[in-house]
Amino acid sequence: MTRQNTQNKILDAAERLFAERGFADTSLRLITSEADVNLASVNYHFGSKKALIKAVLARYLEQFMPKLSEELQKLLQAEQAPTLHQVFDSFVEPMLALNNFRSNGTNIFMQLLGRGYSDSQGHLRWFMTTQYGEVLQQITLAVKRANPALSASEFFWRMHFTLGTVVFTLASNEALRDIARVDFEEDIDVEGLVRRLVPFLAAGVGAPILPAFAMKEAL
Repeated sequence: MTRQNTQNKILDAAERLFAERGFADTSLRLITSEADVNLASVNYHFGSKKALIKAVLARYLEQFMPKLSEELQKLLQAEQAPTLHQVFDSFVEPMLALNNFRSNGTNIFMQLLGRGYSDSQGHLRWFMTTQYGEVLQQITLAVKRANPALSASEFFWRMHFTLGTVVFTLASNEALRDIARVDFEEDIDVEGLVRRLVPFLAAGVGAPILPAFAMKEAL
């Protein structure tokens, strides 16, 4: 077996287990058993569990981030300021394109991202801010251009609440879709879930600032 094949076997096995069980509850021993390799192979190719987690996510981020950057750049270069709906809608196509990269790629990526935050993997946040800081800055610029009235403090809180909403939805998307199917007879796929989330996020970030908070910040 070639080195590349061994790496891919480990990445594929880790990806499945991380998405299903989470990062914290997936041991390297479980991954080696699933991949049918020995522990030395994981240590040789990746060095540590943290490095393996980053490598699993990087396969998706390297596909997703450049496409997202292109969409955001279109909004930032336009003469007219974008709406918040347009800003959040720019995430949709790059995310759905992951299905062309890997079978069920969008759903797997959503689960991995959700696991990354719900499992308190602080090293992943550092990894994303250092490796993809330029794209994250584009997101900030697009949101501020769409809603320039937000103060630095209000921007922080609203983006924090947005991230919390997205993480919960990503981490539990299969359960949410099952509930919709059983309780409301709504057969919603991943694309439908993502598109349903967009107007909610836009409305939250664009909501009027309560007078009490506005007055407190002005003092």
